[in-house]
Amino acid sequence: MKRDFADFWNLMWEAALGVCAAFALLNAFAPPQDLPWKPLDLNQPVGRATAAKVADFTVGPAAAAEEVEGATEACIQTLRDAGVQVRRANDVDDGGFCQVRGAVVITGGEVTPLRPGSLTMQCPLAVRYVIWDRQVLQPAAEALYGSEVAAVNNFGTYSCRRIYGSTDTRERPSEHARANALDIGSVTLADGRTVSVKADWDGQGENGIEGATFLRRLRDGACRVFSTVLTPDYNEAHRDHLHLDGAPRGLCVSESRVAGAPGARIVSG
Repeated sequence: MKRDFADFWNLMWEAALGVCAAFALLNAFAPPQDLPWKPLDLNQPVGRATAAKVADFTVGPAAAAEEVEGATEACIQTLRDAGVQVRRANDVDDGGFCQVRGAVVITGGEVTPLRPGSLTMQCPLAVRYVIWDRQVLQPAAEALYGSEVAAVNNFGTYSCRRIYGSTDTRERPSEHARANALDIGSVTLADGRTVSVKADWDGQGENGIEGATFLRRLRDGACRVFSTVLTPDYNEAHRDHLHLDGAPRGLCVSESRVAGAPGARIVSG
């Protein structure tokens, strides 16, 4: 009996040592963006744990004030550590479903400017934008055009309304009602060219198929960073912009109308 217990104890110790060794190897050699216990670094590629790390900054509507402050300060520090200048935005509460807590305004630094600027957005949305800018937008522009992006032209973030501007009280609030969505109409390159969602999505604009390819790269990369990505392929309401948000649910609509490209795909979760 004592022999059996000793063997079992030795086996447990060996197993524990094996787990510790495996963890040490993983911690030392696995990409940090794939490890949930490593801090979020906005200069790293998008990894398996990136979405979860960004989600850690999210605060729910019923969160206590202390929780909002703690998560927002940590989020702001992550942005500042990445060289992004940011300030806290005023909270918004219309007495109904339009409430904004823990929001920020990007004021400058190492990030592609949003035009118009001074946008109020949930801090996790600002983090997502910076990741998308560095890991998707700028690399795509360099690869296809050999140029940096000088500005991201947008239709705003905060708007106190329901989805699609509906007046039906049965419709859910838009993520814009929480400053948790960004609508992008076009991007302006450093060489002066502008690639527009409205004009170039179908490859019929002055930028041709190259413009459509560029926009789809932005969409595909956004699907790895944002929770919801909607494009002109989704419905008429999005014919002229990319809708990017940080909703708890996930929806990425991917359908190409460019000749020779893959067909429709909807990924949701």
